[in-house]
Amino acid sequence: MAVKIILLILFFGVMIGVGLYTRKTATNVAGFVLGGRNVGPWLTAFAYGTSYFSAVVFVGYAGQFGFKYGLSATWIGLGNAIIGSLLAWVVLGRRTRVMTKHLDSATMPDFFGKRYHSKAIKIVSAIIAFVFLIPYTASVYNGLSRLFGMAFDIPYSVCVIAMAVLTAVYVILGGYMATAVNDFIQGIIMLIGICAVIISVLNGNGGFMQAYIKLSSLPSDIPVTQGLNGAFTSFFGPDPLNLLGVVILTSLGTWGLPQMVQKFYAIKDEKAIRTGTIISTFFAIVVAGGSYFLGGFARLVDASEVTVNGKIVYDAIIPNMLSKLPDILIGVVVVLVLSASMSTLSSLVLTSSSTLTLDLIKGNFIKEMSEKKQVFIMRIFIVVFIVISVVIAMDPPTFIAQLMGISWGALAGAFLAPLFYGLYWKGVTRLGVWAGFIWGVGITVANMVGGWMSPINAGAISMVGGLVVVPLVSFITPKLDQGEIDFSFRCYDKKKVVEEKIALPDDVVQE
Repeated sequence: MAVKIILLILFFGVMIGVGLYTRKTATNVAGFVLGGRNVGPWLTAFAYGTSYFSAVVFVGYAGQFGFKYGLSATWIGLGNAIIGSLLAWVVLGRRTRVMTKHLDSATMPDFFGKRYHSKAIKIVSAIIAFVFLIPYTASVYNGLSRLFGMAFDIPYSVCVIAMAVLTAVYVILGGYMATAVNDFIQGIIMLIGICAVIISVLNGNGGFMQAYIKLSSLPSDIPVTQGLNGAFTSFFGPDPLNLLGVVILTSLGTWGLPQMVQKFYAIKDEKAIRTGTIISTFFAIVVAGGSYFLGGFARLVDASEVTVNGKIVYDAIIPNMLSKLPDILIGVVVVLVLSASMSTLSSLVLTSSSTLTLDLIKGNFIKEMSEKKQVFIMRIFIVVFIVISVVIAMDPPTFIAQLMGISWGALAGAFLAPLFYGLYWKGVTRLGVWAGFIWGVGITVANMVGGWMSPINAGAISMVGGLVVVPLVSFITPKLDQGEIDFSFRCYDKKKVVEEKIALPDDVVQE
């Protein structure tokens, strides 16, 4: 217990220290929200990765989908690395950085408002972002608190409040730069921790081959295996279609999440994006791939230890696996998951507070706001947002995946297509954007009420469907003014001077 407490005290001390150190960068709006658009590739890549992967992934998703799909759940982690990290940086990174700077937008709703020249779109997108970021935040608390309960036997409510207060302190002090520096430190802990945990858990099951043999020997009469022998060690697992839905939701979703895309706003320059792409992809392979690979052995856990009232509690599977580890490793795991969760939480609260302040309050309720006043109000809203999410986290749904599915489905379903097409295609119309918003939020809310399918599959459908709905509606609705379109895309017209590598002599040219 002493080792665990010492590690936690060191961790919290470093986080608060970073907040104090970076507070001088958070004196104006650009500094507080985007770090002055001067954040290097390493900090940005780690900020992206740590915001992506939290206790939701490590505790909730890895346990639930590892139990359902076996080792094929590793595909989820690889999808996160290839689609959610590599392709997101390649497709969105440069264009987002260039156009958002050209339009002088600091948030996703602000980008939508300026790109589509619509104040209404800006306001509604800000409301959508605020409302649906809250359930995701609650899921982060839930996952972390289960692990703390296992390691320290601390009440759930104490864990939630302590984490919320500590995160609020360093975000309020240092803004985006404090979260970026802390994310870098937390990311290193996550990389080391996940490798140590995988090795230890496999060793506890007799090594990789022995654990693999145990998993392959599970009876084929388990309903999910559909009579397949060795289904949990097969290439695509027992349920490939639902597995695909999880891959789409957790990978493509990052393309439309405000707290993820905003990382591209803040990166230093285009060269930094190339470096950041490599770092971010490597981080995702190790952390996401490792988490789901570990979860793939979930069926080896004694079911009686994670069953309540005859039902498997998926969020208890990973903590149960970890409870068998030595104390020093449990301490490392607690810091690992705490790192992942606090980095995600800090990103969420900063995104939400900046969206409310800059896109709703400023210009609508308060016409004139100085830089100092804007930063002050954002700090107030950080506290408000954390309080609301804590209240929800005190009585959350049964499984973490439900909360995350609702949040990602609505946000990415509504925002992904308007963002992607807005960066690449001049033909998007305002009604096309509205159709995208209605589709993403509508599918999510309708499924919450009707319960026709899992939140995971509903989220995947809302994202993919939005990519079809927005262009279809745009083709048949009035176009934007050509001058407005040309202004937005002017930022991509910059001429590039390329050094000549081979020069032919004049006599060769004449011949």
